[in-house]
Amino acid sequence: MATRAAEKRLTREYATIQASPPPYITAHPSETNILEWHYIIDGPEDTPYHKGQYWGTLVFPHTYPFAPPAIRMHTPSGRFQPSTRLCLSISDFHPKSFNPAWEVSTILIGLMSFMTSDEMTTGSLSAGENERKWLAARSRWWNSTGGGSCTNPVKGNNASVRGVGAVKAGDGGVKFRAEWPELDEENWKWMRANRIDAASGRVLMQEGEGSEGETIAACDPQVDGGG
Repeated sequence: MATRAAEKRLTREYATIQASPPPYITAHPSETNILEWHYIIDGPEDTPYHKGQYWGTLVFPHTYPFAPPAIRMHTPSGRFQPSTRLCLSISDFHPKSFNPAWEVSTILIGLMSFMTSDEMTTGSLSAGENERKWLAARSRWWNSTGGGSCTNPVKGNNASVRGVGAVKAGDGGVKFRAEWPELDEENWKWMRANRIDAASGRVLMQEGEGSEGETIAACDPQVDGGG
């Protein structure tokens, strides 16, 4: 449970980030827990992440702002291990280096800066540029389908064993949909417009469309009333 100081600080920061969001970044606290924030980083131009949609969480301690959050990125990026706590100077791996003057926007700008660098740390990956571009192209599909598991979601798999705030493929996109309903709707429109198979993330071919088209219908919230 958040202390009154933490709740007051995070409420103020939410108002600030709504009024003046940093470039490429959107964030909000969970409706059920102000200490759990969800963010989206839109991949910046001139990077392998361009047009990617990267979803993650910041889980703040009840003593914030005197201690930093746990930072995770759930969407596969080729840069970070999905849903793994990241060892950064702004994360809970280094509480003594955290400056209480830093805010949510500071943390997320720092995360994006690290993401677009070549520096390595615990939780980072060194995938090649082509793989990162490929993952960026599949990121919206991954977020809204749970990596294709909307066709066969794993019951109770909204969080992994790696702690509160961790999410992995297998939940059928339920957690993303709960936190980002408008983005989820946009993603499904994009998948329909681009004929993306919800089970595989691949573009549907004209031939043999029948069975694959049924796969989309089985997952599509516009068809089944909520996915």
